[in-house]
Amino acid sequence: MHMLDTLWLLLLFAMLLIGAAYLMTQVRKPSKWVGRPFVWLMNNSHSHLTDWGLQHVQIDKNFTILDVGCGGGRTIQKLATLATDGKVYGVDYAEGSVATARSKNAELINAGRVKIKQASVSQLPFGDNKFDLVTAIETQYYWSDLANDMQEVLRVLKQGGTLLIIAESYEKGAHDKALRPIVKLLGASNLGVEDQRELFSKAGYSDIQICEDRSKGWICCIGKKPSHEPSHTVTVPDKIAL
Repeated sequence: MHMLDTLWLLLLFAMLLIGAAYLMTQVRKPSKWVGRPFVWLMNNSHSHLTDWGLQHVQIDKNFTILDVGCGGGRTIQKLATLATDGKVYGVDYAEGSVATARSKNAELINAGRVKIKQASVSQLPFGDNKFDLVTAIETQYYWSDLANDMQEVLRVLKQGGTLLIIAESYEKGAHDKALRPIVKLLGASNLGVEDQRELFSKAGYSDIQICEDRSKGWICCIGKKPSHEPSHTVTVPDKIAL
């Protein structure tokens, strides 16, 4: 092979690596234009996972709800359908996600039932004790400071309010080994059952429940903001039949 051919191959390989790295950043933090196809894809791929996770909490029609890492806004739409007399807020730190979520929920925003902001879970733009429920679907992987971010969510929850975290991959789950290389490339966390239980407990949550669908590799983590005195952590069976 000639020297020139070798250089072209090396250049092509480098360009492919750069392109792959750029696409990975779009998965983690979609931009306003290039990232939109990724957001639309996530809207569809996470829908069944979201439905499964929402079955584990009670959502009253007058709830005030926050969806952290709202992505393309489909979860916000689902939550607004359940909290018919309430209000749903969404935050995402990616400009592309916020733009897509606002577009998808334009009618609900115009009706005053939904509000979506660009913000990070590390610094939520809300006062204390505001939300009955906070959801986080397929987003905890990317939280920059898990301990402090969990406490920031706790701050904005009402006393007795619930945090619901849903993920389609977790340590020792059905798809852990297959997805582990992607998790590493994205620089994401991948907590196991006991890791989640400890994280919730140390952040100050009570009534902690961890539910799994082992056949699908899904996990659902629930914790409450104590109403008065902290209560003991409880454990539920590690699989709930669908």
